[in-house]
Amino acid sequence: MVIAAVIGFLLLLALGWYYHHWRLSHQANVQTSATKRSGKDSAASPVPVVATTVLQKDVPIYFNGIGTVQAYNTVTVSSRQTGQITTVAFKEGQDVKVGDLLAIVDPRPYQATLDQAVAKKAEDEAQLQSARTLYQRDTYLLQKKVLDPSDFDTQRYLVDQYAAAVQFDAANIESAQVNLDYCRITSPIDGRVGIRLLDQGNIVQGASTTAVCTITQLRPISLLFTLPETQLDQVNEEAAKGPLAVLAVDTANARTLSEGVLAVVNNQIDTTTGTFQLKATFQNQDLKLWPGEFVNARLLITTRKDGLVVPAAAVQRGPEGTFTYVIDSENTARKRAIKVNQVDGGVALIDDGLQGGEAVVVDGQYRLQPDSKVQIISHSPSSNGETSANSLGQSRQP
Repeated sequence: MVIAAVIGFLLLLALGWYYHHWRLSHQANVQTSATKRSGKDSAASPVPVVATTVLQKDVPIYFNGIGTVQAYNTVTVSSRQTGQITTVAFKEGQDVKVGDLLAIVDPRPYQATLDQAVAKKAEDEAQLQSARTLYQRDTYLLQKKVLDPSDFDTQRYLVDQYAAAVQFDAANIESAQVNLDYCRITSPIDGRVGIRLLDQGNIVQGASTTAVCTITQLRPISLLFTLPETQLDQVNEEAAKGPLAVLAVDTANARTLSEGVLAVVNNQIDTTTGTFQLKATFQNQDLKLWPGEFVNARLLITTRKDGLVVPAAAVQRGPEGTFTYVIDSENTARKRAIKVNQVDGGVALIDDGLQGGEAVVVDGQYRLQPDSKVQIISHSPSSNGETSANSLGQSRQP
């Protein structure tokens, strides 16, 4: 009885183990089959992508640099005369014109010098008139042979001496008048006055480095910027054809501040940086540019006629360079190498690799492999702000 019970128990264990093994094997086979079917279906399913059309349009070509705004002219105004400042005639931040009064140095000593010069000239003129009268009389007496020729010559030389003295006095008057005029400190340029550097009542020294104020010319204004030396030849070539436009853009490249014209290309290359300097002039009527401001400079070199453009998102980069996925008539994404000239404002200018009217992928590339089937779920706005042809996308819907 005991032996029969043991044998029965072992048979039950064997049957249980066999059933458990069969069940695990069956579940594994079911999962494998499901996985194969799922993989097959996945491989056959097209990848959803967003596409756009390669467009042709005129594209401006820019050279970009970093620049600093500078005043068109800057003048540090100092006194030419020594004395006390009796009047300050400007307000800080005031716009002034050429000749506008800025300050006055006490003019009384210089007025006195002028008066002395005028009086001395009047004295010498009287002596000259007297000498000329005597000269005329001596001329008559010499003709009558009643005057010694040596006395006549003496009188003639005296007339010349007094005439020269009058000329000297006139020069002294002119010099004294200039010194008196210099007591009025006026603006030498059109511009804006800065912060006052010297107050009324201070004593100034002529031709000293102590300034009364600084005036900067803001209209027009200049922009100095640099470009790599590799671009020098093309800049000179295009500049020889006519004036080149320059855009001043804020440091975030979000807003154009002003438009100007290239004024000069510097006559040497900086050997330490491998760059050359350029200066552009802006009318700056709205004062959006300010001296000392850092801005981005964009030099318009030329305009590419009928250039091929795509959104910058369509351009991909890999170990072999730039490429994009082009969708053919069978809704297959073909990987194609391209050559990009520039990327500006979210738009890429293509030199080689694409043709106008072709469809390229702008979103969903991360799921693509070369020659993947795709489904165009939408068209992104084209590079010129218009919507790509919906008929292209509809015709490629499976």
